Amino acid sequence: MRPVSEETQLRLQHGGPPGGRDVLAEGRDGALLGYARVETDGEAAAELVVAPAARGTGVGTALLAHVEQVAGDRPLSVWAHGDLPAATALAQRRGYRRARVLLQMRRDLAGVDPEPHPALPEDVQVLPFRPGRDEQAWLRVNARAFAWHPEQGRWTPDDLAVREAEPWFDPAGFLLAWRGDPDDGGTLLGFHWTKVHPPGDAGEDAVGEIYVLAVDPDAQGLRLGRALTDLGLAHLRGRGLGEVLLYTEEDNVAAVALYERTGFRRFSVDVSWRRDSSRS
Repeated sequence: MRPVSEETQLRLQHGGPPGGRDVLAEGRDGALLGYARVETDGEAAAELVVAPAARGTGVGTALLAHVEQVAGDRPLSVWAHGDLPAATALAQRRGYRRARVLLQMRRDLAGVDPEPHPALPEDVQVLPFRPGRDEQAWLRVNARAFAWHPEQGRWTPDDLAVREAEPWFDPAGFLLAWRGDPDDGGTLLGFHWTKVHPPGDAGEDAVGEIYVLAVDPDAQGLRLGRALTDLGLAHLRGRGLGEVLLYTEEDNVAAVALYERTGFRRFSVDVSWRRDSSRS
């Protein structure tokens, strides 16, 4: 399991919007014992990690106390990667409640049809993403499809550009469903953006990911979600991968049930702990 989220890794590499802060906990010898990232644009959000050898020594408590100082009177949400008893005890001791649970689910790709022929409406075609041409259309549909989501629905052109510059980015695995000609008034209806984690990143071998999958609210009922899923999984199997992962909110009961029916199993859990204010 990764110690911090992809978003935090990207901000460590490339920087982020004003208001973010990195917090380090070091030993007397200068060894890194823990790390936290705090964002204070609006409500405060953070994640923190403690080196395994330093756990149980008060490092997590000290980091969280510093994060709370940075957040001030703002409501604060803190992600804990893995549902570990020590993290639960620390959060509850400091007055946090369990607010969100993010599931990582996985399935093998052995049973995936390598050449699916999904039934698409006559005027709909699925094409690879074209860097430099499709960004605005994608951002629009992403914002509409994830208007309810506190992170995904707020992506900016910079968020997209940072990922397009990453070594893992592959336009061939970024599938867009268009009604009509995208260069002549066509409308983007949905997309399936896949990702490949290199060996050692999400497992001993390379692992695929359903990175972002969505359908525009106006295109619901066209069965595009299933068609895009099948095409994306086939792409990942064609890359020679044996396993695929995805992330979904635990309380999205319909989505979790759908994924379980299609062979996904629960693999790991991340928990967001929330405290409404420093005075609560």
